[in-house]
Amino acid sequence: MAEVRRVGMLTGGGDAPGLNGVIRAVTMKCAGEYGYDVAGIRLGWKGLLDPKEGDIFPLKVDDVRYILQEGGTILGSSRTNPYKREGDAEKVVRNMEQNGIDALVAIGGDDTLGVARRLHDEFGIRVVGCPKTIDNDLSATDTTFGYDTAVSIATEAIDRIRTTAKSHERIIVVEIMGRHAGWITWGAGMAGAANVTLIPEVEPDLDAVADLFKKRAERGEPWGIVAVSEGVTIGEEYITQTAERDEFGHVRLGGIGETLAGELKERTGIDTRHVVLGHLQRGGTPTAYDRILSTRYGLRAAEAVRDGEWGKMVALRGNDIVLVSLAEATEETKTVPRELYDDLATFFG
Repeated sequence: MAEVRRVGMLTGGGDAPGLNGVIRAVTMKCAGEYGYDVAGIRLGWKGLLDPKEGDIFPLKVDDVRYILQEGGTILGSSRTNPYKREGDAEKVVRNMEQNGIDALVAIGGDDTLGVARRLHDEFGIRVVGCPKTIDNDLSATDTTFGYDTAVSIATEAIDRIRTTAKSHERIIVVEIMGRHAGWITWGAGMAGAANVTLIPEVEPDLDAVADLFKKRAERGEPWGIVAVSEGVTIGEEYITQTAERDEFGHVRLGGIGETLAGELKERTGIDTRHVVLGHLQRGGTPTAYDRILSTRYGLRAAEAVRDGEWGKMVALRGNDIVLVSLAEATEETKTVPRELYDDLATFFG
């Protein structure tokens, strides 16, 4: 196998605070210490599937030295799926070869890393994965960068919204990101002392929630906060913004906050409003924890490239950054255990 000379790097899926920390660490380690050429790839897999002029460009140490504190990703991102259309995966492989990219660092969640795994297994692409998702739902790692920032933002939102809820004697439903896993909502509900927290892992009992707020009103507190994950269902169907799906087959969720607010107003008679945090949870400056974690991930990913540990993903286990197979990394979704939700439910009311 040819020697690695040029290392490509891409970010796929939704942006997450800390992405630039990984980019910085990989570039500074690979280019500054190991002597590799590092190529930034714009817009995730799209930049390798159909590269335009400037989509694959050199990354130097001076380009990344001061990006740690910036949110988003300097590489851009997309939800492009090279396995959606026949022949596209082969295009990715050819474009890597034509651009002299010998190895790849793929930073993303289930979808991005699932593509990386298939390219490695089917074509022998030399790839190292780095876990990225604010949802914290990758089973092979204890924590993903971006999660701490998202929880902090959602917690602050609950703190601020509570003053309005109390002043106007309203229930306010706060809709928080989380499709299959309610980690952000669970964390924000716990840290923000929400009166009720609803996550996809536990079927909601609307009668019980309504009774809780009726009891609050009886004791002179006709207001409160409900934290709800966007993936919570009433019945069996997701509440969605549109019937369209992205290239990985995901529907765009949104609307559970409004639906739940209507249900609670009808059942309790208390004025109920809703707030959708949406992309506010993704943006802005990453927390110190996410800056440190993303940096450690990037350094370990660079070491894996140097050592030729292909088909692996960096992961946090306890205090250690370790390597796990991409197969293990994408095997299952990590959801909130019932015992953690029961701990949170202690404070409902």
